[in-house]
Amino acid sequence: MTADLDTIAGWLRDARHVVALTGAGISTESGIPDFRGPEGVWTKNPEAEKTATLQYYLADPEVRRRAWQNRLRSEMWTAAPNPAHEALVALERKGRLHALVTQNVDGLHHRAGQDPGIVVEIHGNVREAKCVACGWRGPMDAVLARVEAGEDDPPCERCGGILKSATISFGENLVPEDLERSQRAAADADVFLAIGTSLTVYPAAGLPEIALRGRRPPGRHERPGDPLRPRRRRRGARPARHRAPRARRPGVSGGARRTRARRPGPPAGNTAGPPPVGETRPLR
Repeated sequence: MTADLDTIAGWLRDARHVVALTGAGISTESGIPDFRGPEGVWTKNPEAEKTATLQYYLADPEVRRRAWQNRLRSEMWTAAPNPAHEALVALERKGRLHALVTQNVDGLHHRAGQDPGIVVEIHGNVREAKCVACGWRGPMDAVLARVEAGEDDPPCERCGGILKSATISFGENLVPEDLERSQRAAADADVFLAIGTSLTVYPAAGLPEIALRGRRPPGRHERPGDPLRPRRRRRGARPARHRAPRARRPGVSGGARRTRARRPGPPAGNTAGPPPVGETRPLR
């Protein structure tokens, strides 16, 4: 184990561009349960996943009522950053972390002191609420105050539409700029850290694959231990770097959506496994 840590420390010291991807597992020590672990929210209660699935949320007022009560009682409001969050801040301050993509919506990276300029909250955040009809956004605190006052499914005060947290639900389009920024960071990475994530939710789960596409054998100016060096193009060859797909604005059908990974299947036919990097499949 010590030898492995020394090797990783060497990679971090020598790297030109370090990227981290974090998932729910990094926040469990802060008292926020994960979703798919042995004590996960959805493991204990599979029905709870409906509150994070857009089609159920929009169609069923009871799902929305449960979601608002969950938000009201969420551990996220009182959770504090843990040593894992603080370690990433320390890496950044030493100039050893250049981008941090998080699947978490809890805001703990910000509370730990991470520079907001390097953080991409690819699945949104719980600090704001938004209207799925008119696009209004505002502080979550104000909407939760309405829930506490007795509104079990508060509508948008501007247009009467459905409100939800400013998070990306399953089946909902990601913010194109956040996705593109995350993919470009991964493509530039020579060290990519995946922390506390099961890598089962796309497109975020495809970011390590984008980083790996940049590997090549070490050249004259690179030592054999250097990880994930970008490939150099041969004359006339196509660029090796992955290019992000043209994503559409949030809410527009056809954009990049948050989806679960599928089990690997045969190479042909319509039962393929997880989608290729940058491609997502809408929920059925």
